[in-house]
Amino acid sequence: MNPEIAELNASAAGYAAALDRVRTEMSKVIVGQREVMDRMLAALCADGHILLEGVPGIAKTLMVRTLAGCLDCSFARLQFTPDLLPADITGTKIFNRKDSSFSTVKGPIFVNFLLADEINRAPPKVQSALLEAMQERQVTIQGETFPIVRPFLVLATQNPIESEGTYPLPEAQTDRFMFKVMMGYPTLDDEIEIMNRFAEEECSQVCRVLARSELDGLQAFTRWVYTDPAVKRYVAELTSATRDPASFGLDPADHIRYGASPRASIFMILGAKATALMDRRGYVVPEDVRAVAHDVLRHRIVLTYEAEADGMTTDQAIDAILREVPVP
Repeated sequence: MNPEIAELNASAAGYAAALDRVRTEMSKVIVGQREVMDRMLAALCADGHILLEGVPGIAKTLMVRTLAGCLDCSFARLQFTPDLLPADITGTKIFNRKDSSFSTVKGPIFVNFLLADEINRAPPKVQSALLEAMQERQVTIQGETFPIVRPFLVLATQNPIESEGTYPLPEAQTDRFMFKVMMGYPTLDDEIEIMNRFAEEECSQVCRVLARSELDGLQAFTRWVYTDPAVKRYVAELTSATRDPASFGLDPADHIRYGASPRASIFMILGAKATALMDRRGYVVPEDVRAVAHDVLRHRIVLTYEAEADGMTTDQAIDAILREVPVP
């Protein structure tokens, strides 16, 4: 084996062990949902934001709070409601009558982990207040710009069932999320364990098992995971197939109205690197890319009205793309 790859593998194994500690600690509270947990850890490694979508009562909020509790980082929860204002998130300037001056009061967005609970219940003006912070890692308050200390992750939840009193996230905002993870119901055995754990016992408390320095090193190493040029081309072809499906032999090719942006390629590579790291590898294989493709692409593809009328979903469109684009 190449000495450089062997060294990367050794480092990956050490960081994967740290993530195993986080996963084990989260399992004290969260029952099942291993795939969702892995996607959250992958987003953590890649310093990316994540959107969790699922019906009420399946522990979306609990999972985010539990992850934050395992890390040596600051955390804040924002319950998004229709009467929320942008200043409630970013902060504002307050007039001081004693010295006739204005002082800045920073909002709850100035944390390492921000839980945006039911993000689609706030109006677009409030949702847009997150855009600058998510992309630029900074917040502008009445003309004055303040940096946000890294790491900074927005972990948002939304309910797909209720449409009354909700405001769908615009594409410009959803594109800032690295993953959109669909969280489903637990299995029968998991649901029995949930009843045993929460109806008969006192809920376990998690401990902080990942230091801030370890997290910084973990995120820095993720970008060093080796990716062969052939794998990078494979990622570019997957993204290109969402924009020009006909050139890849997809039938019917007119089901996709808008494809994914180059940001999808970046997040797919970063997600694949994080997946490889969690598998104790210092290099990416095509299976790592395929593992994260649905979560990266599903909120970046806009289907045509004909496709929606035929009952087609974005996940089915991604399945077709993964079948047709040749694997290196």
